[in-house]
Amino acid sequence: MPRKLLALILLAAAGTLAFYSLRSGSGQPGQTLTVYCAAGLKKPVEAIAAQYQKELGVSISLQFGGTGTLLTQLRVANRGDLFIAADEGSLADARKLKVTREVLPLAIQRPVIAVAKGNPKNIRTLADLEKPSIRLALTNPEAASIGKITQKLLGPRWEGLAKKAVVMKPTVTEVAADTQLGAVDASLVWDSTLAQFKDLEMVKVPELSTHEEKASAAILSSATSSTEALKFARYLAAPDKGGAAFKSLGFQPAGGDKWAVKPELILYSGGVNRPAIEKLVQDFATREGISITTIFNGCGILCAAMKTMGDSSSPKFPDVYYACDVCFVPPVAEHFPEAVLLTEAQIVIAVPKGNPKNVQTLADLARPGLKVGLCNAEQSTLGFMTQGILKSMNLLESVSKNASSQVPTGDFLVNQLRTGSLDAAVVYQINIQNQAAHFDSIPLPADKAKAIQPFAVRANSPNKQLGNRMLVWLQENQKSFTDAGFVWKGDSPAIKSSDLEIPEWLKQK
Repeated sequence: MPRKLLALILLAAAGTLAFYSLRSGSGQPGQTLTVYCAAGLKKPVEAIAAQYQKELGVSISLQFGGTGTLLTQLRVANRGDLFIAADEGSLADARKLKVTREVLPLAIQRPVIAVAKGNPKNIRTLADLEKPSIRLALTNPEAASIGKITQKLLGPRWEGLAKKAVVMKPTVTEVAADTQLGAVDASLVWDSTLAQFKDLEMVKVPELSTHEEKASAAILSSATSSTEALKFARYLAAPDKGGAAFKSLGFQPAGGDKWAVKPELILYSGGVNRPAIEKLVQDFATREGISITTIFNGCGILCAAMKTMGDSSSPKFPDVYYACDVCFVPPVAEHFPEAVLLTEAQIVIAVPKGNPKNVQTLADLARPGLKVGLCNAEQSTLGFMTQGILKSMNLLESVSKNASSQVPTGDFLVNQLRTGSLDAAVVYQINIQNQAAHFDSIPLPADKAKAIQPFAVRANSPNKQLGNRMLVWLQENQKSFTDAGFVWKGDSPAIKSSDLEIPEWLKQK
């Protein structure tokens, strides 16, 4: 069947789909965003789109329908900028179909029973809905999220309700309208739907109402401008913009970042991470349409800078922190209470090609006359870990006597090796990853030579959601890390900073 014909058939089948265009006199060609939105979210999204258009002069075209119907349409049409779904499962399906990218939560909803004001039929339980005298309206689980979710929650019980339902419609607003008009006695809807119908009230039942779903905005893969689509999505989610509109219409906002036309994100990163993330961060900033200040340095210096600021109220305090090792999370754990372990890097002894001084072990670094490069233990993770390794092996004093250089990052040591001012240096393997023609590496004891890099988002950052999207962006670009020489670990869930496992010899006093 031709694609155009199939699209027309799907559009006709979804008879309740509605299309709205909100246009501003100041809008320019190319500034129109097409948004597919679940019907139950119509009122707040219409209000927010009108407000956005007024403030920013961007035209918003809104198309409403059941979440399932819209998703089917998106698969065929392959056009549009945003998809606002009423449940998380539909967004997961959309992601599997590769029609969506970033997801921004907007509101939290729960399934309830809708009845007329005063509950004249005295409906209190699901069993009451099963009585022959009760006229029930349901939504089609293939078309509407509320139907899909209640079908899943009720299991076999759903089949009985579906058989006795006097009507099954494609959107939650239609069954709610039928209930308000008296065409039916009850319907299954979202709790947020009730605020849009003044003559209805809700009945909560434990089988349904303890379950929560997030209504969210997802950027479509077909978006003509990810920057503009993400900007509108941020506006929808912002507590001081879209969140306020959702709340005023009876929705529970999911919480977003404080609104800014062009947010500013501050990233502190250990120097070892730079080869893997520098371009990724630039690409992320371009896609999001934001500015990012990235500070690369030794983690000791970064932690000291945070402590100097006193608390996170400083506008220069980082929103995200990508440390060189877990041992430099505890000093700032109050600001970064959990982290995702993204990568692992090996610590080695680097020597000039051919190893002219025949260095084979850490103990060899204590030989008289050898010029050794170490990183500063107070300024950097590498220096701190090197100090801990040497101390645990009773080599710290003897090797430190040969340490002619103590610098903040391994890159400095590599440069000194190249110029011949050092005979050996303790660095990350990544520091010499692409310089095999100039250096050889000597492995360290396996139980001490691994640095694990955690990525953390500040708990009270005004750009917390943006920071989490940066994390997802990095996780989606694993190849950049492995190409740089890291071992990938980033598929594991976040861990509390207080639960990070740090060897005794690396714990900071």
